[in-house]
Amino acid sequence: MIVRAKAPLRIGLAGGGTDVSPYSDIYGGAILNATVSLYASATIEPLDNGKIILDAVDLGERIELDAAEYLEINGDLDLLKGVYNRVVKDYIKKPLSFRLTTYVDAPKGSGMGTSSTITVAILGAFAEWLKLPLGEYDMAQLAYEIERVDLAMAGGKQDQYAATFGGFNFMEFYADDKVIVNPLRIRQEYVNELEFNILLYYTGTSRLSAKIIEKQSTNFTDKAAKPIEAAHKLKEQAVMMKEALLTGKIRNIGEILDFGWHHKKQTAVGVTNEMIDEIYEAAKKAGATGGKISGAGGGGFMMFYAPDNSRYKVMDTLEKFGGSIKRFTFTQHGLTSWTL
Repeated sequence: MIVRAKAPLRIGLAGGGTDVSPYSDIYGGAILNATVSLYASATIEPLDNGKIILDAVDLGERIELDAAEYLEINGDLDLLKGVYNRVVKDYIKKPLSFRLTTYVDAPKGSGMGTSSTITVAILGAFAEWLKLPLGEYDMAQLAYEIERVDLAMAGGKQDQYAATFGGFNFMEFYADDKVIVNPLRIRQEYVNELEFNILLYYTGTSRLSAKIIEKQSTNFTDKAAKPIEAAHKLKEQAVMMKEALLTGKIRNIGEILDFGWHHKKQTAVGVTNEMIDEIYEAAKKAGATGGKISGAGGGGFMMFYAPDNSRYKVMDTLEKFGGSIKRFTFTQHGLTSWTL
């Protein structure tokens, strides 16, 4: 028997950072994101030899362990171990023997929610194998708890829900881990235009999002006026983006992204740097009307909105910085699992 699961990565279109505690707990957060045709995948092959094999192919890391109810969290493939530990603790109550193979289509630290998405994919594979009673909200919340509570990884709440639900979603975040996912019905011609005009550019650098998110959290905890006001504006941006997508005001997308980027940079030191600012300004001079860094910032993927066939000039300009354009399409489906 072979069990597989895959979950899509996401791009954040608006509101990024307002899902981070304590901002979301105090003021309520709002984010608009969409999943794309880049995936995290997990395969489980049950074994009968009392061993656990964890193989993260994209990272080039592989470990073999004796089957146990708890796997030590020590820096070696902790995400994989963390999902297993929680599944055994909450549902199975006994050791399992299996081979778990994972792969992600984007580099670690790329800003597209890779760690949360692989967590969802692994959890989905275990749920498929063991027939766990998990609905979409249950799956996303459990993935969030594994990362943020069990493994103490800094971050927000949007990525687990995006990977689980899929599609275009307007998400609301409140205290006590309350999350409401509002799927958006966007006309296909608008989606087609977005795919044509949005350029996903990998800078060739990765970053540790946890450090930036910790700075944002500290700013919110300390009630720093400028970062909090910037987060308020990002929440407004999410509403602006939702209205533009639903009503077909596609030409406004670039300006809305630019509005958000201006305020995103004020939430914490490290969101941007000289290289990112230089790339951003060059893309705008070439015809892009707006853009943003993907995820917390500091590196990874950038996204630009290039209307009126300006995409070609913008692509030529971005090539000079040594990165690469990543082709994608938007996806309608989230976590998917199956058994062979």
